[in-house]
Amino acid sequence: MMGRLGYFSFWRSLLPLPVADQLRCLDCLDRVGLLDKALTTVSSLSGGQQQRVGIARALAQQPRIMLADEPIASLDPQSSHQILGLLTDICKSDNIAMVISLHQVDFAKQYGDRIIGLSGGKIICDKSPSSLSADEFDAIYTPSPR
Repeated sequence: MMGRLGYFSFWRSLLPLPVADQLRCLDCLDRVGLLDKALTTVSSLSGGQQQRVGIARALAQQPRIMLADEPIASLDPQSSHQILGLLTDICKSDNIAMVISLHQVDFAKQYGDRIIGLSGGKIICDKSPSSLSADEFDAIYTPSPR
């Protein structure tokens, strides 16, 4: 429900959220497959579950754009695919633009519609995943001279 706090003044946020907001939050948890964990402390959730809570919290804000900075950091490959698939599906179904920062180009190629590669603070490519060449892929990971 933290995602809804920005809609209320500080003093109002000290009281329970209105029922409509509580229901919205429960719906968001359900969309990420965690409705059954609504009363579970975050510290007892797995890394992948914690990421899904973060997605639900962002969805509760009813965004027009979703910004995700390394949403799969420290996750195993299976959980990474689940999180990126979930983000992609939700953003497409809700018509939410999504910008994701990833260091794993393979995941970007699989889930992205557009890849913008940066190296040394400069854009070195901006194209569709299918047109990313091996040289451009390598350039993303080659340190630039300073």
